[in-house]
Amino acid sequence: MPSRLHFGEDDFLRCRFAVSPLWETQDAVRTLKRPDRHGYHAPWLRRIRDAAATLDLTPLWLLMPRRGHSPDWLCPPPSSAATFEEEIAAVRAADPEAAREDTAKSLADTPGALDSPYGRAWLADPVRMVRELADAMEEAWHRLIEPDWPRLRALLEADVAFHSRRLAEVGLGGLLPEINRRCGWDAGTLTVESNGRHERRLAGQGLVLMPSVFVWPDVVSTFDPPWQPMLVYPARGIGGLWTEAADRTPDSLVRLLGRGRASVLTALDEPATTTALAHRLGLAPSSVSAHLTVLRESGLLTSRRYGHQVLYERTPLGIALGSGPGVASGSDI
Repeated sequence: MPSRLHFGEDDFLRCRFAVSPLWETQDAVRTLKRPDRHGYHAPWLRRIRDAAATLDLTPLWLLMPRRGHSPDWLCPPPSSAATFEEEIAAVRAADPEAAREDTAKSLADTPGALDSPYGRAWLADPVRMVRELADAMEEAWHRLIEPDWPRLRALLEADVAFHSRRLAEVGLGGLLPEINRRCGWDAGTLTVESNGRHERRLAGQGLVLMPSVFVWPDVVSTFDPPWQPMLVYPARGIGGLWTEAADRTPDSLVRLLGRGRASVLTALDEPATTTALAHRLGLAPSSVSAHLTVLRESGLLTSRRYGHQVLYERTPLGIALGSGPGVASGSDI
């Protein structure tokens, strides 16, 4: 069934991209519950198996119906470059009565949840509910996502950089159908094929466009008022997210550039920061920075600022050298 978001004239001026560590945490928890989401994340699932086993995710899973409403207050639309600490602080500051109403709507979409021990306790004491669920989300962040956040953030920021360029080239009406095959655009209305039916006029709030590593294969397009509307879509390049770059560095490139610079160039099949590359390659940030400087001065890379960080990206010559036989290049999935 389709969801429809209707744009007015002012909404075109208030569309923006965002990256959310809180959203990735929520959807990582959801992924653990849904085997249909596991395909691209098998290496991550193996690595976090022991950590996940120590978590009680039942309270969070209770609010994640396969079809139905998940509480908006527990993962509100983020600012463009919010930290997890900023986002979880906003969750803890949620109005308890508004959170209670939102949570009751979600519990009603899971058979038996309203009468479960968690459901009864939460609705009787929403202040306690906000505290307990924020604690559960924060623990999931530290155990499941934080160790890999530099890698995830680099992929998400690369998606934002790519689609920002496309927005400049084709406009919003051209971009939205490109973001995902479930999205359609006609005469100022965005239609998203999804499990639920939702219709909303943006009324000057615009739209937050947010790539996600873990949302695949879904697209999420509904946030109820007063929250700003969002479109959450699978990020580009998730097929190679957990591939170790060192395993994909051609010997010929190593002989030409040396192991360190060849690995850095190969790892940049999507734009990334120095920190993300160092984490992915297991190298010291100072070593990666030195390699990036040489590669940029040699015309193989370019750099540009995104927020407080610098993203490095291969030039056409760098792409030609780094995408040799057997090396995976960037893809939509």
